[in-house]
Amino acid sequence: MLSFIIRRIGLAILTLWGVATIVFTMSRLIPGDIAAVAAGRMANAQQIEQTRHFLGLDRPLIVQYWDFLTRAVRGDLGNSAYTHQPVTADIAHVLPTTIQVVILGMLITMCIAIPLGLVAAINEGRAGDTAIRIILVMQGGVPIFWLALMARFLFGSLLTWFPISGLNSVDLAPPTVTGFSVLDSILFGNIDNVLDSLWHLLLPALALSTPFISTLARNVRSNMMTALKSDYITFAVSKGVPSGRIVLRHGLRSALGSTLAIVGMQFGWMVSAAVLVEVVFSLPGVGSYMYASIINHDTFSVLGAVLIIGFVFIVTSFIVDITQMTIDPRVRKSQVGRA
Repeated sequence: MLSFIIRRIGLAILTLWGVATIVFTMSRLIPGDIAAVAAGRMANAQQIEQTRHFLGLDRPLIVQYWDFLTRAVRGDLGNSAYTHQPVTADIAHVLPTTIQVVILGMLITMCIAIPLGLVAAINEGRAGDTAIRIILVMQGGVPIFWLALMARFLFGSLLTWFPISGLNSVDLAPPTVTGFSVLDSILFGNIDNVLDSLWHLLLPALALSTPFISTLARNVRSNMMTALKSDYITFAVSKGVPSGRIVLRHGLRSALGSTLAIVGMQFGWMVSAAVLVEVVFSLPGVGSYMYASIINHDTFSVLGAVLIIGFVFIVTSFIVDITQMTIDPRVRKSQVGRA
């Protein structure tokens, strides 16, 4: 177990280093002058050169790369050329919004996908299974950005069922304590604030979760069908165990153990996909921050945002691997054998 954890930590560090290297290289290929952006629109040539020297952009590229890595290890991602604030502080301010949308989207995904996959597996080869599979294939092919736009237009603008932007209504915004609007509303102690916060997050979370429902439901269906054909399920049927108990207690438990890895990976993918949803619904999250940084050629902010997204993805994958190894004897046995 310990050797597995050490290997995974080493792999996570190498992966994060690779992400940082790729992002740094790409940032230097993006058109635009970082020094000119940082100096401001009214800056003259001399001021721009002074800013370039201050930011270290006049040094060799390998030196810039080394400085970037050493600062990143210390948690220093530089200062934003647009907001003139530390990038770490900017991201810490917007990250709670992204986490809220992703957590709610993940809950919606699991609450819909797991029952759909279960029903499809139980009715394998029947009309119900075929109908669910067709719906899932169609659903999985819908682009998140287009879906978010259509959801905002239909349910927000036309039907006015949901708010179309922001985290709270103007008159129901709670005092900022943690940065999480739902949690701050709970701490504020007013149920109207809590419901208002959830109502603002629900439509973006639904739009974000839709493509992921397809992937998870098909995975649950596949794992469930495999579990229902296992020898221990056949033995339980022969012993007269009620079908509901077989499906829910034995089959679903085994299927969900294999599905855990997909759930964890989807959390990381949702953090990346939230960029599109946040822009459409004007949510002040990491996605909107990165979009604004790209528009303003704010390279340091783009670097920081991508690194944070990569870090979240890697940490989530690490936690899933450890959890799956802990609860699934088959995974634990295979990893111990490799060690």
